[in-house]
Amino acid sequence: MEALRTMTGAFLVTFAALFPIVNPLESAPLYHVLTRDLSVPRQRALARRVAVNGFGLLLGSMLVGPWLLVFFGVELPVVRIVGGLVLTTLGWKLLTQEHWSDHASGDMSRNALDTTGVFYPMTMPLTVGPGSMSVAISVGSRKPVGVLDLADIAFNAIGAFAGLVAIGLSIFIAYRFAGNLSRMLGASGLEVVVRLSAFILMCIGVEFLWSGYLALNQAHPH
Repeated sequence: MEALRTMTGAFLVTFAALFPIVNPLESAPLYHVLTRDLSVPRQRALARRVAVNGFGLLLGSMLVGPWLLVFFGVELPVVRIVGGLVLTTLGWKLLTQEHWSDHASGDMSRNALDTTGVFYPMTMPLTVGPGSMSVAISVGSRKPVGVLDLADIAFNAIGAFAGLVAIGLSIFIAYRFAGNLSRMLGASGLEVVVRLSAFILMCIGVEFLWSGYLALNQAHPH
């Protein structure tokens, strides 16, 4: 039961933190416009490759980013605090600004859909932008501190990995059915999804700030 709770918590935090920023529902209409002249098999293959590339980019940011900062002398609790500030700021922008987005603008050409364009610009920045990568680094810094039980660390990692898989699946589904989603949600439906996700993102950012402060205070008691 404790293992399931650990995995579920890591899964929910990872998915809830990344989904509002990656937000494939927002970029799906642009993806639909860019790919509507392609054949259906080509659209499906492109959606699958973009989802895999996005998953790999987020996984790399989550695994390497926090320890790269530690290599340069930045402590993990500090990374959590800064990551919490990033999450809170991004959530606030999504919640209050009408046109803020982490994705590429709509002036992208259809010429971007050649073989080399699957990663750039279709994966980055259309799907995974700099904000998404910074959030992934923040989530990657959320590791058990002072826990000697390797099983707990493994369960936490499994839950976070599952959260990334769910993000990859959401990208694929949103792009695979981009035309249907655009018609079904409409502008008002997308607005509701973005605003609700932004509020959840701000809550997660505050939690990161608090946990980072506690860890830093424990490591450097007054």
